Amino acid sequence: MAIIYKADLTPSKPELIGAWLDAQPWAGRGPGEILGAYRFDDPEGEVGVEVFLVRRGDRLLHLPLTYRGAPLPDHEDHLVGTLEHSVLGTRWVYDGTEDEVSLACFRRALEGGQEQAELEVWEEGRRLENRSQQVVVSREPGTGAPRGGRVLVQRVLDGEPEGSVRLLARWGDERAVVAALV
Repeated sequence: MAIIYKADLTPSKPELIGAWLDAQPWAGRGPGEILGAYRFDDPEGEVGVEVFLVRRGDRLLHLPLTYRGAPLPDHEDHLVGTLEHSVLGTRWVYDGTEDEVSLACFRRALEGGQEQAELEVWEEGRRLENRSQQVVVSREPGTGAPRGGRVLVQRVLDGEPEGSVRLLARWGDERAVVAALV
């Protein structure tokens, strides 16, 4: 289960994401609209893994992020930024397509060993509620034969990758393949 704290974040997640996307050549231009998000649980309970679906201009983006309580050595180039969390303190936010914990979660999901996290909202040490999922992810057979089992996590959702197994995200009336074993 993913614990979501009732907390103040500075900067906000949309501000942090927007600033980072402005510097990414693959992200397109214009204001971004967060369509939804989903989470995975880190089995070690140390790293937060949250994935956003964002429409920015004519692009649909899939943005895995990881939240850490300390800087990740040798990943300075993949730092999205830092934020101050009123409950947890400083969080270092990384591009989840380059973070081993995030990639391991995607691999387990693609191999059928991990579901997306249940969401619980907590305040002052007590659970307030379970939060419904904005985005539902599911494993489905792919269109190609296994070719080594490399995890492909898509950032720009402009087509459906071939792969032996794919991870499908659904939100509202929309759907997209967000990852595959290739």
